[in-house]
Amino acid sequence: MISRRDFLQVSMATSALVGASGFGNWARLAAQQALTQDQLLDFDTFGNVSLIHITDIHAQLKPIYFREPSINLGIGDAKGQVPHVTGADFRRLYGIEDGSPSAYALTYSDFTSLAQTYGRVGGLDRVSTVINSIRADRPDALLLDGGDTWHGSYTCLKTAGQDMVNVMNGLKPDAMTFHWEFTLGSDRVAEIVEGLPFAALGQNIFDAEWDEPTELFKPYKFFERGGVKVAVIGQAFPYMPIANPGWMFPEYSFGIRDQNMQKMVDEVRGMGAELVVCLSHNGFDVDKKMAGRVSGIDVILAGHTHDALPEPVLVGTTHIIASGSNGKFVSRIDLDVRDGRMMGIKHKLIPVFSDVIAPDPVITKLIDDQRAPYKTELSEVIGQTDTLLYRRGNFNGTWDDLICDALISEREADIALSPGVRWGPSILPGQDITREDIFNVTSMTYGKAYRTEMTGEFIKIILEDVGDNLLNPDPYYQQGGDMVRTGGLGYRIDVSKPQGERITDLTLLKTGEKLDPAKTYMVAGWASVNEDTEGPQIWDVVEDHIRKQGTVTVAPNNSVEVIGT
Repeated sequence: MISRRDFLQVSMATSALVGASGFGNWARLAAQQALTQDQLLDFDTFGNVSLIHITDIHAQLKPIYFREPSINLGIGDAKGQVPHVTGADFRRLYGIEDGSPSAYALTYSDFTSLAQTYGRVGGLDRVSTVINSIRADRPDALLLDGGDTWHGSYTCLKTAGQDMVNVMNGLKPDAMTFHWEFTLGSDRVAEIVEGLPFAALGQNIFDAEWDEPTELFKPYKFFERGGVKVAVIGQAFPYMPIANPGWMFPEYSFGIRDQNMQKMVDEVRGMGAELVVCLSHNGFDVDKKMAGRVSGIDVILAGHTHDALPEPVLVGTTHIIASGSNGKFVSRIDLDVRDGRMMGIKHKLIPVFSDVIAPDPVITKLIDDQRAPYKTELSEVIGQTDTLLYRRGNFNGTWDDLICDALISEREADIALSPGVRWGPSILPGQDITREDIFNVTSMTYGKAYRTEMTGEFIKIILEDVGDNLLNPDPYYQQGGDMVRTGGLGYRIDVSKPQGERITDLTLLKTGEKLDPAKTYMVAGWASVNEDTEGPQIWDVVEDHIRKQGTVTVAPNNSVEVIGT
């Protein structure tokens, strides 16, 4: 993989070949701490093909706060490489001034104070304004949705994804790929996909019984843009039955399927494709490895890991673009394609500052129409917080600490486990916590809160298994999200060790005693992939807990000691 320094040297020396990032102008504007919509959307049109990339919206129709992670470990060859650089290191790498709008958008430092200065981000009516601006400049730009779209909110759960389908149809995408969408169940997914006015792509979505491609999900689609024959190949999340309940979509199998991806690239090239784009939900490190194994892909539009990078990452001749999550960013990618090959690229990561970018009134009305039947439930205040509530980070976040507290209290457990999912907006100190806020961090189709006995030995096995999904040095074995969050339990994790040797010093926090491998403990958790899970829904558990607290205070969590970095 080319280093950032080498990339910048190459781009300065041969801009006709690799183009440039649009981040430099944004950084200078950010240093002035003064932004306008025109400045955010300013772009010197380049080449003859434009791509617009959005991904991992997680059903967030309205503007939100969203804190970026403080810890994003890179393992093996990824150590110290983007996107595994955070905070001050990230700002130094990209020349971002402390306290600037770009520091607020892209890093976690001073998040509360900067959020109060710069306001909310996202909102699909603001995203629509950005898209409309790009289309005004380049009318045939391709809008590509990287998936995790029909999941993650109260209204999305209550309508089985229909609210997001309706609004996204209003944005007029050209293609999308998939992950959490499948947790609506295969019947519902098929019902929606059959009615979509755009392409549903996934070269790695196979019929589980026959181990062959499906009719419903096409591997690729051709588009004619700027006189160029463009092939977009879809890559759905490869690890669906591992990370999510396979019983919800038994008809399908997934996987990375490198060999089939190479076959599809060769096939579209043989059919005259001059530009090959992979619309991916692999996760960034998986995309990097795939780019090194599959030849002929010009651009990978990355999703799943929610990374937001202001410059492309170059692997061989493949440019990887990371566009963030939750509607917080839109990527514009302009490409110069001549004589059957890509000659140059120009990219801009556009931050969707909700107070700067005017909403598209057509989409605002469409959003409000979806939410209107649920307005009372959405807006009901459950409590307040005097702690910043956020989720992102490899090992803990205050939202999950609060969820674990609720599980221990409401379910009378010794230990709580909360999945290391990356989705979920942030709540500032002093804000009300509404029912909508709770659903934004808990909403899923398998949200029951279980209560069960586990031995100390089995708890360690769980932590080791989940830890390997995060910390395996081979990206193709990183099959989950972040580390499972724990409540009532402390431990040490050595990220340099192999599976089975990473987790030590498991401690029951309420007594200070080491976990006895042979002893049984009461454990509460949620989001089990088992079909027969019993218990109340997690959002009800959390709501009951917050009501009793009134004002939530989440203590600093020092229960996980990370070594070996």
